[in-house]
Amino acid sequence: MIYSIIVLILSLIMLVMALVAIHHKSLQIAVIASGIISLFASVVYIFLAAPDVAITEASIGSALTVIIFFYVLNKIRHSDAKE
Repeated sequence: MIYSIIVLILSLIMLVMALVAIHHKSLQIAVIASGIISLFASVVYIFLAAPDVAITEASIGSALTVIIFFYVLNKIRHSDAKE
């Protein structure tokens, strides 16, 4: 019972973060919101007894994707500053 409530709360937070990622004007906040979605998804996978999927989601979805997005945003800013 308590696991269902926790999964429901995490799912609602994921929906709110998805709306933040879609509607926010700042790209940094949108990337952070998508990283939070991936992090909470990995926690939900743990509650649903899928630890292999949770580890993959946490490592690729939460960490690697967010790092790559920030790297690309940094490169774009530096190339715009040179012009």
